[in-house]
Amino acid sequence: MRIFPNIISCVSIICGFFVPFTTSAQGQSARLVDYVDPMIGTAKMGHTFPGATVPFGAVQLSPDTDTIPYAVNGRYNADVYKYCAGYQYDDPTIVGFSHTHFSGTGHADLGDFLLMPTSGELQLNPGTADAPDMGYRSRYSHDNEYAAANYYKVKLDAHDITAELTSSSRVGFHRYTFSKPAESHIILDLMHGIYNYDGKTVWSVARVLNDSTVVGYRQTNGWARTRVVYFAMRFSKPFKNYGSRNFEKDQVYKGFWRKFDQTDNFADLAGSKLRMHFDFDVEAGEQLHVKFALSPVSMDNALVNMEEEVPHWDFDKIKYAGQERWEKELRRIEVKMPTREDYINFYTAMYHAALMPTTYMDVNGDYRGIDHQIHRAEGFTNYTSFSLWDTFRAFHPYLNLVNPSRNADMVQSMMAHYEQNVLGILPIWSHYANENWCMSGYHSVSVIADAIIKGAYTGDANKALDACVATANFRRYEGIGEYIDLGYVPDEKNGTSVSNTLEYAYDDWCIAQLAKYLGQEDIYATFSARAENWRNVFDSSIGFMRPKDTTGKFREKFDALETHGQGFIEGNTWNYSLYVPHNPQGLMELLGGKKRLSAYLDSLFTMYLPDKFFEHTEDITREGIIGNYVHGNEPAHHVVYLYQLTGERWKTHEWVRKILQDQYHNGYDGLGGNDDCGQMSAWYLFSSLGFYPVAPASDEYWLGAPIVESASIHLENGKVFRVEAINQGSKHIYVQEVLLNGEPLKGFTIKHNDIINGGHLQFKMGARPNKNL
Repeated sequence: MRIFPNIISCVSIICGFFVPFTTSAQGQSARLVDYVDPMIGTAKMGHTFPGATVPFGAVQLSPDTDTIPYAVNGRYNADVYKYCAGYQYDDPTIVGFSHTHFSGTGHADLGDFLLMPTSGELQLNPGTADAPDMGYRSRYSHDNEYAAANYYKVKLDAHDITAELTSSSRVGFHRYTFSKPAESHIILDLMHGIYNYDGKTVWSVARVLNDSTVVGYRQTNGWARTRVVYFAMRFSKPFKNYGSRNFEKDQVYKGFWRKFDQTDNFADLAGSKLRMHFDFDVEAGEQLHVKFALSPVSMDNALVNMEEEVPHWDFDKIKYAGQERWEKELRRIEVKMPTREDYINFYTAMYHAALMPTTYMDVNGDYRGIDHQIHRAEGFTNYTSFSLWDTFRAFHPYLNLVNPSRNADMVQSMMAHYEQNVLGILPIWSHYANENWCMSGYHSVSVIADAIIKGAYTGDANKALDACVATANFRRYEGIGEYIDLGYVPDEKNGTSVSNTLEYAYDDWCIAQLAKYLGQEDIYATFSARAENWRNVFDSSIGFMRPKDTTGKFREKFDALETHGQGFIEGNTWNYSLYVPHNPQGLMELLGGKKRLSAYLDSLFTMYLPDKFFEHTEDITREGIIGNYVHGNEPAHHVVYLYQLTGERWKTHEWVRKILQDQYHNGYDGLGGNDDCGQMSAWYLFSSLGFYPVAPASDEYWLGAPIVESASIHLENGKVFRVEAINQGSKHIYVQEVLLNGEPLKGFTIKHNDIINGGHLQFKMGARPNKNL
């Protein structure tokens, strides 16, 4: 997507022709959706996808640009990490268009049901980037590529076909335009996936119902151990022939299905490595449409999803309907920004913060539970893919402000997971009716406590508290048993013992706050005491958190700068030693007071961290680092706000504005790290507005320095909370005074009720620090 941020009246190059942006008198587009750039974050650590989806849609339809394996010669292939979202901007070829993707994760799965239109000789192998003509993949040019909300378009040079993608929530809609008359093929690759390896696709089934409709499913064993997705595919034109090939090499037992030639027009197919082709004669300029519906439950439900959501063949109608859904989502916050680049960053961040978690149920409410039984969501939308280690920090608190009913459904989805889970705990990282156990902490409790305390979730709060307590007492998960017994996770028991201890302590504080809110004094006392366990891994002799063994001895060989193998995950002790969001005052006192904390923060943001200290941690790159502060990963997202404890609020203003400007840009490589299912973007949104949830489950937000000129947050209760930055400018980065509803605001926090009751928050900005603020 070509963006020209410095002019008001501008154009985008779309496949060789020009489309103007329309603007209002304020320089703002008539549609907020026109500011969304799905290409931001599609390279390096961004790991986002540029395809077609609606807000929180089950279908996330996007191009995939290579098929490199997860392992080579039995060893992990580090290059595969680039393909967490399937798409790499620098790749010269497109393999096809698959229907499920993650947004900004540091691990991968999905890439289900790849379609690729081709012309000429039939090829059922994807080929390679070095020799694309040996397979069905195609070269393409970014000059002939366009991405927008719920729309993607590209010319496939090898086949002279223009591919367009759009979607409803559960149905991917393809439009292929053929430039010349030819015999053409639609490849359906049931082997394809992201982070692929031999054995990942356990089984797939395809049943050809008639000359235009195919149904089936596939089961995979990956990040999600037992994942099953059903599909229904329908063509706008009957195919003249179809066929398949099973690429399984050493299948000893073939059963009596060997009686049939299953490669040619055979309607009942099954295997672990299937690819199919559907053949058509097309004229020059002819368009072929394909509808592809997904279901977590059955082939019949996939057909029903298709009929309910896309009962016609009007591609543009589905595209515009999806864009209207995006427009409604974006209108929850209307802002005036200093530059067009800022508009694009802001509304793309809102877009990223509405991609995941994804809807995980059919139109009738059916979904597959963690028990692999079929359930029906009564009165709520069921969601999947909760990247909770990331999203508890700012993404879910963001939803509690702008979209609380949706976040309530997500909490209900977590409660359903708990009720169906034979282990009797809440999700850690749930994904397509599976628990993948990724990352540390039990951060469902943070999301649940925050939603209940802020009034977003109105379900059975006492039952939710019971679920939180049960999860926090699940002794078999990552050292929780030892944590309960010793007050910390021992070094020899877990490779991320210190970060686990710190995160458990924060989560325990969340449980305590929920218990206090519900009047459960015994639980409050127990978990308030556990919440102070962070003190047990602080080594006062060096002033940092440090691994400790079962006997209570701190690890002798320890490097405070190294991010790998030091007892932490995705950060070093410089970042993690500040991870006490629920008791920053106690942390400051333990560090030695205001001056010591100030000096610590100054060093964190200004020192230089050589590459050798993070070269073995693939989630961390130079682009996501300021000094030794790793913004591209989440553990330290709150620390820039801690200067306010030291009485140096102007330093928070300086560094918030620097992070906003350095870590978020227009263009394909615009993010300094993984977006992590909306967390990086939620940080941007809160910080742009001038406040941030340092400790979710608290009713307070800490003030910063907004980048917006003004903003109107349209609350779900019908009220509006307005933010205004008076005398805003690129050099006016320091807050001089803060007013709430016309009255000076004392302190550096604002209450949740101050926002949801509607009101007016004013920041008076200036070019010099106000050290008396």
